[in-house]
Order: sequence, then structure tokens, then C-alpha cells
Amino acid sequence: MGNLKTNSMKQDEVQQDWWVISAAGQRLGRLASRVARILMGKHKPEYTRHVDTGDFVIITDAEKIVLTGNKLANKKYYRHSSFPGGLKVETAEQLMGRSPEEIVRRAILGMLPHNPLGRKMGRKLKVYVGPDHPHQAQQPQPLELAEI
Repeated sequence: MGNLKTNSMKQDEVQQDWWVISAAGQRLGRLASRVARILMGKHKPEYTRHVDTGDFVIITDAEKIVLTGNKLANKKYYRHSSFPGGLKVETAEQLMGRSPEEIVRRAILGMLPHNPLGRKMGRKLKVYVGPDHPHQAQQPQPLELAEI
């Protein structure tokens, strides 16, 4: 019958690449789900669920992300200061004006597992406003999301 053993990756065997993706003209949810898949490593044949097999992702042009419908006016982002009465509510339009990279970061991190491994995967996400980023030394490869 042959050797039918499943190979389970170890953390020191994982090869992690760097990818750069432009968010210009991309829909937020579609971008987020595809990037979350790359961060988890599900695009690789050696994906192992208990090991961080994902790649690093750099997202540029966060201010050019597209929100469809009335989401700019109706979508709300909440944060709390942990003090009584400390709830802050912001619409997507206000947050886009203040910090467009935060909208992209929150959408992607919400699609990762909510546990210590998911937080480790989230630290591999780098989001920037504009086309420039400080990670040239890692030689990131451009990635079109249609390829995934």
C-alpha cells in the first residue's frame, strides 16, 4: 500500500516570502479575505493549521480602497477606552479621513483566528498609505490578487 504518512510542518522548516499588494481600486472585503488566506498560509500545499506557515504581506495605497454601497456613511467602527462612558464610535468615512490603513488592517485581522497563533499571523501584515513602504530590503514580490 505504500507510505501514506502526512507530513506536518515544523516552524523552523517554514519558508516565508514577502508579497506587496496595491489596494488601489480593490474592494475591501475581497482584498481582506485573500490577504488573510496568504497570512495563514492556506495558499501553500504545506499548510499546517497549528503552525504559522503564512507569508508576510505589505499593502500599499490603503487610501484608495473601495467600499461599495452606503458603507462609507453607514459602517461604524467602535473602540473603548476601558473607562466608564469611554465608547468611541466612528463612521467609515471619518476613519478613512483619519487613518485609512486602520480600515484595511481591521478588516484583515478580523478574518484571522482570534487566538495567539492568529495574533502572530497578524504581525506579518504591514499596511501603508501611498505607494511607498520601508521593506525594500526584504525584496517583496508584487502580487496580483487575481492570481490567488
